Amino acid sequence: MTTRLWSINCNNKFREVLFKMASVSLREIYKKYPGGVIAVSDFNIEIKDKEFIILVGPSGCGKSTTLRMIAGLEEISEGELYIGDRLVNDIAPKDRDIAMVFQNYALYPHMTVFENMAFGLKLRKVPKDEIAKKVEEAAKVLDIAHLLDRKPKALSGGQRQRVALGRAIVREPKVFLLDEPLSNLDAKLRAQMRTEISKLHKRLGTTFIYVTHDQTEAMTMGDRIVVMKDGYIQQIDTPQNLYNYPVNQFVAGFIGSPQMNFIDAKLLKQGSKYVVEFGSEDTKTSRGVKYTIEVPEAKADPEALEPLVDHEIVLGIRPECIHDEEMFLSAAKTGVINANVEVTEMMGAETYLYLNCEGIPLTARVSPRSTARPQDVIQVALDPNRMHIFDKETEKSVIN
Repeated sequence: MTTRLWSINCNNKFREVLFKMASVSLREIYKKYPGGVIAVSDFNIEIKDKEFIILVGPSGCGKSTTLRMIAGLEEISEGELYIGDRLVNDIAPKDRDIAMVFQNYALYPHMTVFENMAFGLKLRKVPKDEIAKKVEEAAKVLDIAHLLDRKPKALSGGQRQRVALGRAIVREPKVFLLDEPLSNLDAKLRAQMRTEISKLHKRLGTTFIYVTHDQTEAMTMGDRIVVMKDGYIQQIDTPQNLYNYPVNQFVAGFIGSPQMNFIDAKLLKQGSKYVVEFGSEDTKTSRGVKYTIEVPEAKADPEALEPLVDHEIVLGIRPECIHDEEMFLSAAKTGVINANVEVTEMMGAETYLYLNCEGIPLTARVSPRSTARPQDVIQVALDPNRMHIFDKETEKSVIN
């Protein structure tokens, strides 16, 4: 299917529409169901005007429930929700000045594209000529003006998605809510629609709150990301800060693809230096090997590390921080290990190596020039400057 980017030659008047911008404030929000089930706990966030916020997490973490509470489709059990300066806990969905785009698009199959986009305006008794103007202008922006007479069954997935977005745009809402809108699209179209939704956000200049389970969508689209697990917020931060400075092991493993490697290890102190030791060693048979990686001085915070000396910790290392090239191996003063290559995946611009080191599974993202092949035993260097250390008991980040 051929798709095009948003039309840049859209109607100037539509481009100049001043959307009613609004901040969104969730203060100590809870969602409790009968039987003691708590879907969302103590949710707090201040979302600024024009901000693109992503709620991300695994299935069942409470992200869609949170979005539905903002929309008014779920009742808030406790807490306060403000859109702008207005408390909206008891305001009906239609009066909250929001627009929601659903996962399944929720288009009426018996209506044309024009009728689907105009439906909400008709309910509001907007004059026919104004409806026609708004729909046509939105259709130009979304590059679906040539589809206005078609019905949803005659559209591709990407076109249906644009119609759903268009139906939201014509209402000129304060806030756009998007609930996994790309999950039904194929991988190529999903990647393109990510770009187009980001462009749409910049064009409209209004607040977007977007739910997804796909961390790639979250990383590429959001100004800030809210990572959720079991109904709780784990961390709210920019994509880059989540990647570089995760607050705990869950965030570290959820953000990044392939995910971070986690190695059960022990923190030792050798003189004034901190060292992470891992691997296996059978004292009776002398089989197995213990490896060490020195904590760089820039990361060696005594206040954080001293309580963990001689204790088990978890070492985190991202796949792109494991190197098999000679230039890295020869320069490495610490963290060089031997590993068996179990599987290789050649991705074109990069290669994934699935390794086994003393029973520890590791994934390395290396250069496509790598000559490593399955069954090879190779040396790789773990970059100590990019290591993370987590408390094994609390799973909280100690060193990033």
